[in-house]
Amino acid sequence: MLNPNNNDYLLIFCTCPDEEVARKLATLLVEKQYAACVNIIPRLASVYYWKEKIQTDSESLLLIKSRVDTYSVIEQTIREQHPYELPEVIAVTISNGLSDYLRWIDKRLSR
Repeated sequence: MLNPNNNDYLLIFCTCPDEEVARKLATLLVEKQYAACVNIIPRLASVYYWKEKIQTDSESLLLIKSRVDTYSVIEQTIREQHPYELPEVIAVTISNGLSDYLRWIDKRLSR
């Protein structure tokens, strides 16, 4: 079902070097109520260009469900807690979603 306030919600992608780092970061984001839910996809294969050569690594991917109003604190937390020199932080607007689920995000993030 389309939500009339759908521009308020984000799905944020962030890769981590391993599942331990991913779990720590996910737990922190949920405990601080910056994210309603964080899924961890372990053992993701990443191929990318870094420091003048192609790199291949196994990583874990975080799928962070949150709102636009918490993005800046999520980005800051990732920058402070992430071991990478340049962590991946990509946010996409959720344009459609189950209204009850989006309201659940609101409830989890209300402080």
